[in-house]
Amino acid sequence: MITSLPILDMSRLDAGADEAAAFRDELREVTHDVGFFYLVGHGVPQELIDEVVAVSRRFFDLPAEQKLAIENVNSPQFRGYTRMGGELTAGEVDWREQIDVGPERPAAEDGKEDYWRLEGPNQWPDALPELQKTVTEWTDRLNEVALRLLRTWALSLGAPENAFDEAFAHDPFSVLKIVRYPGESDPEPKQGVGHHRDGGVLTLLLVEEGKGGLQVEHEGEWIDAPSVPGAFVVNIGEMLELATRGYLKATLHRVISPLKGTDRISLPFFFNPHLDTRMPQLELSPELAAKARGLSVDPTNSPILETYGDNALRYRLRAHPNVAEAHHSDLLARA
Repeated sequence: MITSLPILDMSRLDAGADEAAAFRDELREVTHDVGFFYLVGHGVPQELIDEVVAVSRRFFDLPAEQKLAIENVNSPQFRGYTRMGGELTAGEVDWREQIDVGPERPAAEDGKEDYWRLEGPNQWPDALPELQKTVTEWTDRLNEVALRLLRTWALSLGAPENAFDEAFAHDPFSVLKIVRYPGESDPEPKQGVGHHRDGGVLTLLLVEEGKGGLQVEHEGEWIDAPSVPGAFVVNIGEMLELATRGYLKATLHRVISPLKGTDRISLPFFFNPHLDTRMPQLELSPELAAKARGLSVDPTNSPILETYGDNALRYRLRAHPNVAEAHHSDLLARA
């Protein structure tokens, strides 16, 4: 039984063939066993980390009317600001406020599969123009880190390095949440986000330095995962578990609200493929295949769907019923 998440140093990939091979082995084993780890040596500059946290705080400090001017109920793509208590996980209210940002693209044409309704523009606050610039630079850098990790996983599992490139290397459908958790625990813990597995592929989470709240399930116990300076918390989503028939593990996790009188900034980045992607299935060696556990049982009895866009749409419809009612009432029965 572990008591803290492992720490992996990505710079070992550039330290010679032996170190790179050792990193691949460690990455495979940690994500088979735990599904979560801290990532250091990723190359994202500390100056950019500091700036994205600072501009996030400036956004949440805006007057309420300026935040609500870009409320997500105005966006068929579920982009923009979600007010406190405006999102659900496993049917329960998450106590946080946030802004959702996706790929900046034109809205998709009508007549395609329903999940194309998620493609479209973001909403940005007029009073904080630097938010778009910083967030764009941030997502560009994290797309690079995440793609390199996927290629490393592919090699570690005996697949070609480019096994995931068709789905991810160009125009991935990555989503960034900029989240503020206000203090609600007093001291009895209150839900910040309910227990769940991420439905996508790969998550890179930046937690404001000195803050905690994230908890990860391992062998029936909850492990605290406080921030580590300069590190991302990385975890597997259900679609990467699907791609490896359960060899890599999508792990339950939750967020506890901070103590009253405090708050916490958190930036989860979800690296996902094109909306129409059917996740590639990797052919594992007999040795690894024998250790594959099959897919995790979803706590809401909602098995993962093979096409990424179907999963993403289902999640959005459930998490934001007000947006779904305003723009997608014809789809509510399938949520």
